[in-house]
Amino acid sequence: MERVAIYARVSTHDQHIETQLYQLRELAARRGFEVIQEYTDIGVSGSKARRKGLDSMLADAHRHKFSKILVAGFDRIARSVKHFLMVVDELNDLGIEFISARENIDTSGAMGRVFLTILASIAE
Repeated sequence: MERVAIYARVSTHDQHIETQLYQLRELAARRGFEVIQEYTDIGVSGSKARRKGLDSMLADAHRHKFSKILVAGFDRIARSVKHFLMVVDELNDLGIEFISARENIDTSGAMGRVFLTILASIAE
């Protein structure tokens, strides 16, 4: 069973992070993944590059604690295309697969990278 992590973010305290977490837990269960950690940022804008949950997730990625990261959508990682691509590149360099529930795109190949950049631009 593959060990995966979940990252979820909401911009305001009025939003409910449980909606994203439930969806991502269900995705992991359908694919037969073992969720070993959930990282969250509540009330934090995606425009901020430094976030407690995101920083913890990246630190654990460097420790190879999981092989995949599940997110609800590209815009949960970052609003800036530059920051988003930096995070995805960092994960890719560590051999960690990035999986978005909303945008069902294989980000490992060249065409996936093109779609990734286009969708990140739209999210920005």
